[in-house]
Amino acid sequence: MHLKLRDTLKLKAENLYPHKVKKFLCAVALGLRPAKVWNGVDEANGGYIIVKESGEVLAYHLHDRNSFENYLLNNTRLETPSMSRHEFGKIYVEGGRKFINLNLQVRFI
Repeated sequence: MHLKLRDTLKLKAENLYPHKVKKFLCAVALGLRPAKVWNGVDEANGGYIIVKESGEVLAYHLHDRNSFENYLLNNTRLETPSMSRHEFGKIYVEGGRKFINLNLQVRFI
């Protein structure tokens, strides 16, 4: 993982970066959405089923969350969408405060 190798934040905690990315990916898979404040409650109860392009079916039970998080970390990529279509990087003003649009897409590889 690139962040782990560079230690951009100078945290000297090599497992922190993968841990945080795993937690983020798991939250996205289980209910985190950009238009709603995340309350930490999973929308999936019991498990998660993934059907691969090959037709192979993977089933993860939420009691084995570590395996599920490892699968997500190893099989997804974080990408930025089209800069023009989604206005990525655009600075905008809302309520007198400035914000920057940092869109992010999670894609299975």
